[in-house]
Amino acid sequence: MKAILQRVQSGSVSVDGNKIAEIRAGLVILLGVGPADTKAEADKLALKLAQMRIFPDNNGKMNLSLLDVSGEALVVPQFTLFADTKKGHRPSFVHAGPPEIAKPLTDHFASALRKLGVPTQEGEFGAHMLVEIHNDGPVTIEVEV
Repeated sequence: MKAILQRVQSGSVSVDGNKIAEIRAGLVILLGVGPADTKAEADKLALKLAQMRIFPDNNGKMNLSLLDVSGEALVVPQFTLFADTKKGHRPSFVHAGPPEIAKPLTDHFASALRKLGVPTQEGEFGAHMLVEIHNDGPVTIEVEV
């Protein structure tokens, strides 16, 4: 399981011209699921991201977590995180989890964030999404479990 997280002032997802998800300050999480990933890994990743200290404290140091700042999360399914670009000019996605594995684990990950107390919105699995990200910092971090 891979995630690219971006600390944001706001974020949203639109599908077919309709805004389906929107958050204020927090994290936009681009989430990739591999074929061997498990619910336990999704739970571990959710806890790690909820507790990751990447928000500024009163001194401007990254000392606070998403939970500490009462931030929100926007989970965007993104199989392209598993792109293999070693050969040629066209990425291969053979290492991405198939939809029957990836969708339930994406849903489980978002649910795990909610159970931790993080208000969480989601993009639409398998849809062509327009993602608006107002990166704060910018702070962008790759996390893999």
